[in-house]
Amino acid sequence: MSRIPLPRTRPGLAALTALVLVAVLLPQSAAVRPALQAASTDTTTKVGIACTSDASPNPTFTLTTKSGYINLPDGTTAFMWGYSPGNGAFQHPGPVLCVNEGDTVTITLKNTLAPDVSIAFPGQENVMANGTPAQPQFDTGGALTSLTNVAKKNGSVTYSFVASRPGTFLYESGTNPQIQVRMGLFGALIVRPNAVPVGGTDADPSHYAYDRADSQFTPGEEFLVLLSEIDPYLNAAVKRGRTFNMNNYHPRYWLINGRGFPDSIADNFASWLPSQPYGALAQIHPFNTTVASTDPAYHPYPGLTRYLSVGTEDYPFHPHGNNGKIIGRDGWPLETSAGDDVSFDKFSVNIGPGQTWDSLFGWYDPEHYSETNPIPISEPNIQDLSIGMFYSGSPYLGSTEPMPPGISTLNECGEFYIIAHNHALYQITSWGVNMTGPITYTRIDPPLPNSCP
Repeated sequence: MSRIPLPRTRPGLAALTALVLVAVLLPQSAAVRPALQAASTDTTTKVGIACTSDASPNPTFTLTTKSGYINLPDGTTAFMWGYSPGNGAFQHPGPVLCVNEGDTVTITLKNTLAPDVSIAFPGQENVMANGTPAQPQFDTGGALTSLTNVAKKNGSVTYSFVASRPGTFLYESGTNPQIQVRMGLFGALIVRPNAVPVGGTDADPSHYAYDRADSQFTPGEEFLVLLSEIDPYLNAAVKRGRTFNMNNYHPRYWLINGRGFPDSIADNFASWLPSQPYGALAQIHPFNTTVASTDPAYHPYPGLTRYLSVGTEDYPFHPHGNNGKIIGRDGWPLETSAGDDVSFDKFSVNIGPGQTWDSLFGWYDPEHYSETNPIPISEPNIQDLSIGMFYSGSPYLGSTEPMPPGISTLNECGEFYIIAHNHALYQITSWGVNMTGPITYTRIDPPLPNSCP
């Protein structure tokens, strides 16, 4: 199996950079995958992707359209629509549906909203609706009213398709999508390989993004970056049942996984965000192949970030200090027709409207900086620093030092934090409030074993 090249990061300088940024920016078998758990949402995963799943090979889901409110970082709320799992409470965005390659996926949409609604599945072929091929809908005058079959108020429609290939996909309303998607009718669909790729070394196919051995990632280091936007005037008009001229559409809020910073780095299912279940913090360990495979610090595979966008313009999302290796786009691995790898490194992931990108990434310590091997620069005097809330008091991974009187820290075990955010800086605002939009962090914990909670 070919080794995935990962960026070289200077850990001591990264720690100092993180300090400055925080200070400035913060206001089964080897062949077949075991069946997924019976229909349920994983609420135990606090960081990373929390799947809603059902048993292979015939997973079945019910999504119900509901209205509700979400919290915004400037202290206001927004009226939204959303797909809720089963008969559950309103949530934004819709649940992350996780299935296996080859599954026959059945999704029943129940509609409690006044207008007709639907679900379109970009990237899925031969979608059926109520047992017949899904079709665009037209009014009596021949005008297109929906890209697919609809559910009327208090009605339902059942879609089905075979998830024919692994990858990252959106699902979203196909009815008046310029309004309904903006209002929140969207979610993520993840299709996992159903068998270990040729040359793969891990017996669990779910640890690969695609049917390629070089798409392997570290279990527990799989993250979602679902980018969206809100024009509150549209939402207010919809709430009041008024028309809205889409020529006047102008986003004032931009979100990551349905949240803005700092809520974006809170745990999944944070109690104070009851309708916004998904956090965006990426928590990883250093990439490390230099120790024995039996050593707990052996960490030979990268993490995986699944990027998706339902916005109306490009979102240049940039994880500071971490080039990503783009291995797939729109549910297709980046390879030639002969199967040759054509993945590439990317410093900023420019996600266009409706696109999905898959990126492998890692952080590792090439210089092995520590107190016994110090960084070759003089550390600033403490009185010359403005200390951010995530700084450990030390530039070295896994080290902590006493903080000056009156300074508290959220650092738990000497971990590093590196910011990631949209690089179109106007998109990291909330109606003009700076540093409140689609922002998150990569948290690098010390190698195992460590003292982290």
